[in-house]
Amino acid sequence: MKRDQGYNTKQKGKILDFLIANKDNHMNVQKISAFLTAEGTPVGVATIYRQLDKLVENGVVRKYTIDGKTGACYQYIDENQDCHQHFHLKCVKCDRLIHIDCSHLKGIEQHIFEHHGFSVDSSKTVFYGVCSDCEGDKENE
Repeated sequence: MKRDQGYNTKQKGKILDFLIANKDNHMNVQKISAFLTAEGTPVGVATIYRQLDKLVENGVVRKYTIDGKTGACYQYIDENQDCHQHFHLKCVKCDRLIHIDCSHLKGIEQHIFEHHGFSVDSSKTVFYGVCSDCEGDKENE
């Protein structure tokens, strides 16, 4: 298990453990705070942000900023997954994050570069929609 080399606190450890347990999801500060409170170790939001910034700085956690209105999301960087090489699909219903390697998407990435002079950072590219599990739930209602 990858841990950062900086000073470890109990709070940072609990935050990191939560992110590792939820590595297939983007987590925001509110979800982390709710988890810590439910575990009986409430931590202030400012402290959570500070600990997350350290984890991001040390390359243990990736930070996603969607837009200027919504808070950032965080995800543990799994040593077995190279998120720099593929795109992500995010379910808007269950928050599941799916890592996807698809030659068709690589073709889109190449087209954008060749025809529009823009280099896409696939590690930060997230397509939003509804996963097949949630779509199936919708059909069963």
